[in-house]
Amino acid sequence: MNHFVLKDMTPRVPGPGVEMRVIHGDKMTMAFFRLQTGSAIPEHAHAHEQMGTVLRGTIELVVAGEKRVVRSGEAYHIPSNAIHSGRCGDALSEVIEVFSPVREDLK
Repeated sequence: MNHFVLKDMTPRVPGPGVEMRVIHGDKMTMAFFRLQTGSAIPEHAHAHEQMGTVLRGTIELVVAGEKRVVRSGEAYHIPSNAIHSGRCGDALSEVIEVFSPVREDLK
């Protein structure tokens, strides 16, 4: 069994106000995001199927042109190759996302 202590992992910083800690398995990747107020993930797409849940705060997602605010305790699914982006709401937000297959580009 592998074991990870998130606070001890060096975060990636994919953009201003965004920290990401990433764990890879054999067939999936899990990412833990901490987003500062107003920070954003720009529009992009990838072949990976993606699911996420907001643990704290809110994020505004735009997936294939559909905009939705996702709140703490809610989850979402982003299909493979869908163009999507996200923006943190008016308070610090924490999000967990899972990708399949493995995100080799995040290794």
